[in-house]
Amino acid sequence: MTAVSRLKTILALAAGLAFAAPALAQGLFDPVVFVNDDVVTEYEIEQRTAFLRLLNSPGSGRADVIETLVNERLQSQAVAASGFELSPEGLQQGMEEFAGRANLSAEEFISRLSEGGVAEETFRDFVEVGVAWRDLIRARFGARVQVSEAEIDRALGSTGGTTGIRVLVSEIIIPAPPERRAAVEELAQEIATSQSTEEFSNYAREYSATATREAGGRLPWQELTNLPPVLRPILLSLAPGEVTDPLPIPNAIALFQLRDIQETGAPTRSFAAIEYAAYYIPGGRSPAGLAAAARVRAEVDVCDDLYGIAQGQPEEVLERGSKAPGDIPQDIALELSKLDPGEVSTALTRANGETLVFLMLCGRTAEVNQDVARVDVANSLRSARINAYADSLLDQLRADARIVTP
Repeated sequence: MTAVSRLKTILALAAGLAFAAPALAQGLFDPVVFVNDDVVTEYEIEQRTAFLRLLNSPGSGRADVIETLVNERLQSQAVAASGFELSPEGLQQGMEEFAGRANLSAEEFISRLSEGGVAEETFRDFVEVGVAWRDLIRARFGARVQVSEAEIDRALGSTGGTTGIRVLVSEIIIPAPPERRAAVEELAQEIATSQSTEEFSNYAREYSATATREAGGRLPWQELTNLPPVLRPILLSLAPGEVTDPLPIPNAIALFQLRDIQETGAPTRSFAAIEYAAYYIPGGRSPAGLAAAARVRAEVDVCDDLYGIAQGQPEEVLERGSKAPGDIPQDIALELSKLDPGEVSTALTRANGETLVFLMLCGRTAEVNQDVARVDVANSLRSARINAYADSLLDQLRADARIVTP
């Protein structure tokens, strides 16, 4: 039985409960969001919230949970439309793999969840949609993703040795809401053919949405290891003056031009984790939103200060966590690469531009460089590119969907 089928069964049971005991059933199984022909219920939201909090996972605020469940409905619908169906064995293997991260069997993990008030079905549905979507993406896009030996060599060169590498880069990040994505992609392909740094800078001044647009997108020298992992091998494969292919990031398309590259002679640094805080301000990049961000900036010096700013507000307005560099969303990782601890960026938005992200770097945790297997590097590059395809497909599904809040 699929996640959607189980949901319909739950709703049918809920209707029976409502007939027998209206006061008990009312509200718990009410639709919160309609996603095409499916629904997200209050029960699912409460269960997913409890599940994430037991795991100490970020994104357990109500708005984040609803957005995730809406995305999962769209993913399930895409899987069903493709004719793919996850086998019972595949589902069980996925559950065992997830539970294994906590050194537990699936049965033991389910028992622990039950003690915390989380139903087994909640865990099953979470794993089912994740595994099925992953398999669909691999089947649809896997053949398109090729990693060359030269790219692996470049990537290995950036993570080992006794000297560091720094790069001089220009950036263009063009907002790409669903209704404009096709036009933005066409424009990005044109920009990718830029023949000079001046031509690229002119495009940046006209189209880029970052704080560097007035400088033609030009960034100062940056340590390569400060940049997002997915971007490092791409930049290393360029000659000065060359431009990357358009890179899809959440709600935008990014392009980068390598202006220069140097070995610094300093030891290469790598980071096990990057800690940052994101405070969400209504109004996006409107004058009111930017003014609110300026007031917050005047009151905070370190990430801990944001707890006082967010006091008394819904918990989802402030997100703080420590993540491995590869686990950070690409647009956030790009902004963090420009910051030192305590510095702030207000270049990003969420909710189709209606929410401004007040992003602060809390700190970076260094790790000792270790030998990296070629297969691991190749898998990392391949995974990053497949994830970009998956994000792009999900953006398109959302653009085509009928999402209604009753």
